[in-house]
Amino acid sequence: MRRTFKFALAASAIAAVGSAYAARDGSDHKDKAAEPPPKAASAPAGPSVPVAQVLERSILPSTDFTGFLAAPQSVELRSRVSGAVEAVSVPEGSLVRKGEPLFHIDPRPFQVALDTATAQLRQSEVLAKQAQDDLNRVQKLVETGAVSRKQYDDALATRNAQQAQVQVAKAAVAAAQLNLSYTHIRSPISGRVDRVLVTAGNLVNGGATDQASLLTTIVSTDPLYAYFDIDEATYLKAIRQTRPEKGDNTSGLPVSVGLATDQGFPYQGTLDFVGNQIDRSTGTVRARAVISNPDGMLAPGLFARIRLATGAEQAAILIDDQALGTDQGKRYVLVVDQNNQAQYRVVEPGPMVDGLRVIKSGLQAGEKVIIKGLVRPGMSIAPRMVPMQAGNETARPAEAQP
Repeated sequence: MRRTFKFALAASAIAAVGSAYAARDGSDHKDKAAEPPPKAASAPAGPSVPVAQVLERSILPSTDFTGFLAAPQSVELRSRVSGAVEAVSVPEGSLVRKGEPLFHIDPRPFQVALDTATAQLRQSEVLAKQAQDDLNRVQKLVETGAVSRKQYDDALATRNAQQAQVQVAKAAVAAAQLNLSYTHIRSPISGRVDRVLVTAGNLVNGGATDQASLLTTIVSTDPLYAYFDIDEATYLKAIRQTRPEKGDNTSGLPVSVGLATDQGFPYQGTLDFVGNQIDRSTGTVRARAVISNPDGMLAPGLFARIRLATGAEQAAILIDDQALGTDQGKRYVLVVDQNNQAQYRVVEPGPMVDGLRVIKSGLQAGEKVIIKGLVRPGMSIAPRMVPMQAGNETARPAEAQP
């Protein structure tokens, strides 16, 4: 009896467990049936690449040259009088103005010479007055016949000689004053001083020849000259056509200058001289431009890149130079069409203007080009618009999707 009861309890427990599992399994199936089916995976988007709109601006046609800068004025400062240097009042390498004192030579010997010349002038003036008085007396006597005509002539000659001595004495005084003024050596031009070759206490030789002691060198700094050689084709195209009819040797064409470390051509000037003949050995003509240098950043002797305007303003298509690619000698860009696909386009590039590349043919204003990125023609892209500017820093390279 007990054994039968135990088996009944066991069977009831097994049935209850089976019912629970069946109920949970049914609930799981219901939950799965209620869930919506998963969405189909969308097609992968193209790579995100920087894209900029093609610009159209008015530019001046130009040609680039290489040349050098030179000072319009250069002075070897020498002493005009001999003596001992008392003071040097200019720091080496500094900027000076015209008339600024630079060196001081001991003036005492020249002051003594001036005092001597002044005394001699006074003596000559006294003798000249005496000779004039004698002449006046002799003239009255000769009219009465008290003295001979020869005595009158002698008195007249003496008076004239003494007056001439006065003029000699005055010239000696002027020379002494001039030599005294030369003891204060001033800058004859405005510019930058080179290394000072003498110091206080040294003796210097004076004079107007190369034997005079060289004290320092001064070069003007504003404006500066930029010298360069123009080829024959540019000369015929620009210089000859713009030269005034009256035959002046200047054309006034705008010129831009950049140094070796400059981006672009930040310094502006004008053409003011063109040579009168073509060098047959090189096919070029020497030209010169005047460049403003108010901050003194330019220095004579520097290598310069020179851009010369060769015509009137005209409209031009401009893009960032990074957008250009090379394909077997051809230059091309990738243009973005209405479907955001990259299209291969052959273009003809021109010169650089303000950091942007001129495109002579192949593009129109308003079109969009890819600036950077690993993109193949025909590939779909996700355009990221950036401004069209030189060396676009916002245009980060993008990886092409496989």
